[in-house]
Amino acid sequence: MTELRHSRDVIYTNPWMTLTEDQIERADGSRGTYAVVHAPDFALVIPFDGERYHLVEQYRYPVDGRYWEFPQGFAGDGTLTPEQIAATELAEEVGLAAGTLTRLGFLHEAYGRCSNGFHAFLATDLTASSTAQPDAEEVGLRMAAFTADELWALVEAGSFTDAASLAAWALLERHRNREGH
Repeated sequence: MTELRHSRDVIYTNPWMTLTEDQIERADGSRGTYAVVHAPDFALVIPFDGERYHLVEQYRYPVDGRYWEFPQGFAGDGTLTPEQIAATELAEEVGLAAGTLTRLGFLHEAYGRCSNGFHAFLATDLTASSTAQPDAEEVGLRMAAFTADELWALVEAGSFTDAASLAAWALLERHRNREGH
């Protein structure tokens, strides 16, 4: 089933995203409107040291709160591969380098309203790479490491709610089941 787009108006744009309003015709002939956020795909990395998962906590303006999540980000100019973005985010946000970076998969973030998705990676064989250097938007970023049980406690407490992080964690569990871990 395909919907035919009759027009697209750019409502807003900035370096991180563009909001469009599309006038569409559905397969049954009825008309409708879609508002779509267009943003670049991003990379999310799950740093695991063999016992603990390394997370970052930061203030997220749209939900007016501080929450834990796996390091993630994108390269606005589109010149880096997803693997390079994952390695960059790991170094910038957590100050670590991965000896092994395993691709877990690609998921859409929220395809009911956004066009982008994310590449999920597992980072293992971790070593200190540098002092973390968060971007200006990440002022106040905190880092900590948690066991799997502690991660579930954060979920239950409502302080680890990032859908992309939790979806990537599900991909990790799928990967481990396939590998027999």
